[in-house]
Amino acid sequence: MTAVVAAQGLGKKYGRRWALSDLTLEVPAGRVVGLVGPNGAGKTTLLSLACGQIAPTSGTITVLGGTPAAGPAQLAKVGYVAQDTPLYPGLSIADHLRLGARLNPTWDHELARRRVERLGLDPARRAGRLSGGQRAQLALTLGIAKRPELLILDEPVSALDPLARREFMRGLMEAVADQELSVVFSSHLVSDLERTCDHLIVLAGSRLRISGDAEELLATHHRLTGPRRDPGRLPADQHVVSASHTDRQSTLIVRTTAPILDPAWTVSQVSLEDLVLAYMDTPPPAAAPRPVLEIQR
Repeated sequence: MTAVVAAQGLGKKYGRRWALSDLTLEVPAGRVVGLVGPNGAGKTTLLSLACGQIAPTSGTITVLGGTPAAGPAQLAKVGYVAQDTPLYPGLSIADHLRLGARLNPTWDHELARRRVERLGLDPARRAGRLSGGQRAQLALTLGIAKRPELLILDEPVSALDPLARREFMRGLMEAVADQELSVVFSSHLVSDLERTCDHLIVLAGSRLRISGDAEELLATHHRLTGPRRDPGRLPADQHVVSASHTDRQSTLIVRTTAPILDPAWTVSQVSLEDLVLAYMDTPPPAAAPRPVLEIQR
């Protein structure tokens, strides 16, 4: 099956700063993908490239097998909910649904109407008078009612209180189940990712740190605790992701598919949060010098 997002050597430069560098990955279809990283890691840049809002400086990106935003047919395949859930404050909820129907050839009016009714929203109420949670739910409704193949969400719940965040995530997962959506979901809140995501992408320092199925990543990462030692002395098949030390003890997070047989180590599982923080806290390796292939416009 075609990857929903595929990037090869992808980079985006603003002035002298690379917001995203040499990114190569494939996002499989039918997954809920968590995209995580610190501020400035390149998450929003990657999502903006996938939506076709900006063009790459180097490399290539395809979405659902095509060039992002390359015409009405391609645009119809992708739903997008931006970080600030932009709506028209002077328009009513009903106006937004009518606008969605005008702009999207695959618009599902009944789906949108049922969601608004179930959420207890008054169709006559203007968007500018909605709470943050209600605005997020309306933006999600607009995103899924166009019946996209891929739904992209850029930190849509970052400003919501816990109750509104839970309701938003519940609505998202209902849509995933009902419509068999592929989702790429950017968030700072690892707890949301643990409950919903089955694939993970971690960015740090504008570069890809790790990408893969969440279950496989958790199965191949381990916490080792034992007497203080130099991580460089570990077997070659145990890749050290992060290390911390006290005077007498070392705690390492390692990636390996082989059994850990050294009896000096106490081996324990890592959580998704442990894994994400380990990769975010570790500086990415320096890129090898290479010429930049500028996109001709």
